[in-house]
Amino acid sequence: MGSREIRAEIVSSGVVQGVGYRYFVLRHAQRLGVTGYVKNLWSGEVLTVAEGETYKIDELISELRKGPFNAHVTGLQVNRSESKNEFQNFEVRL
Repeated sequence: MGSREIRAEIVSSGVVQGVGYRYFVLRHAQRLGVTGYVKNLWSGEVLTVAEGETYKIDELISELRKGPFNAHVTGLQVNRSESKNEFQNFEVRL
């Protein structure tokens, strides 16, 4: 498992708003010890910006593909880059 710190910007599409998706992401990110934020986009998609060890980000992405029970995730766009170490914790942004 890689221990390199990376940043991932993930846009989740499908039925991901109004179904508890952001709080689902929050719970998993906190459990994994990943920092960053999640927020709804005007397009109906959800943006997650996460920083952490590569294997933790990979696990978070795997969870985002599933989503909570009421969600229906039809796609994920993932952009990976170097970590900027700009976050102290993980939060839901409005």
